[in-house]
Amino acid sequence: MHQVVGQQVAKNGLINMWEGNHLPHAMLFLGADGTGGLPLALAFAQYIFCSNKENGASCSHCANCHKCSRLEHADLHVSFPAISPKSGTKALSRYYIQEFREFITQSPYGSTYDWLQFINAENKQGNIPAEECREIIDHLSLKSYEGGMKVQIIWRPEYLGKEGNILLKLIEEPPPSTLLILVAEETENMLPTILSRTQVIRLSPVAPADIAQGLADRNLADPRRAAQVAHIANGNFREALRLIRHTENDLFPELRRWFNALFTNNGIELSRFVDDWSKVGREQQKNFLQYVIQMLEHTLRARYLPQVAPALQEDEARFVMRLAAQPLTVEALEQIIEITTQISYHIERNAHGKTQLLALSIQVSRVIQGRKLVLH
Repeated sequence: MHQVVGQQVAKNGLINMWEGNHLPHAMLFLGADGTGGLPLALAFAQYIFCSNKENGASCSHCANCHKCSRLEHADLHVSFPAISPKSGTKALSRYYIQEFREFITQSPYGSTYDWLQFINAENKQGNIPAEECREIIDHLSLKSYEGGMKVQIIWRPEYLGKEGNILLKLIEEPPPSTLLILVAEETENMLPTILSRTQVIRLSPVAPADIAQGLADRNLADPRRAAQVAHIANGNFREALRLIRHTENDLFPELRRWFNALFTNNGIELSRFVDDWSKVGREQQKNFLQYVIQMLEHTLRARYLPQVAPALQEDEARFVMRLAAQPLTVEALEQIIEITTQISYHIERNAHGKTQLLALSIQVSRVIQGRKLVLH
């Protein structure tokens, strides 16, 4: 399961349950967007079917591993939200299995929204209908094609609605050698009757070090850029993949340039900075502001725990420690974070970038100078 970023606690728990013959027949992988619920479910299914397991991992080379990686194993079944392909036809997963294979290959950490856009759903709401539930029951009632386990993955059971009641008996008493894995992001819209019949495996936000390693392993960024993106992504590997596409350069020199201009009250340099950053794309502007917020949060932690070195690159850590030593109150640092967050929010909603960055620079400069600032 090495291809799944982070989640070592969940991985170890699953392997231990399998090897100890204590695997529950129905599990719910529960984790926010970008934590890797679906990749983990698929990787664990591959591990189960693997003919040559090694050190708690699938070999990735046997015939079963190859079939699982392509979602072509006869005993691996996957259901997911879909739309009706045409009028009078139900939204069944089997109509979209080829597209789903392509989607998983291209975007293993993709969201449900990404998937529905992939199949051109536009504004249509995907769902998992009653007919899909009955098909799940039918194919799991058959014998295993390869004489071993049968694994059914249901991605986003939140989309089942009341139709999920059809699956209650199956979840409670599945056929022999059958494993059901439900992959959800939240439980608010799940049937309590389904939730109570599954063992929940909670997925944590992905640690920055794991995100950085995952980006590096995929050759998507050098270590420094990967580390910056990892901190901005807030535990969401999908967001890290999006950010890496829009973070073209090392952000630290620009951050240092901006703060130097702010602390020296250099209006000319601040004007140049705003002018330069008004010419980049909105995504790059948002990424820079998120990076500023992350560095300021590290600064606050350095204030409270000066003996703990920030988990940053060496020059970034030195910058944070110097910033923490400045005669700024904790309240002032928190106010700068609030201002930056508000400006990022406005830019995300298509506010004029140059105006917002100028307003940010003026407001932060006032806070640094100790002048009273009223936020509305």
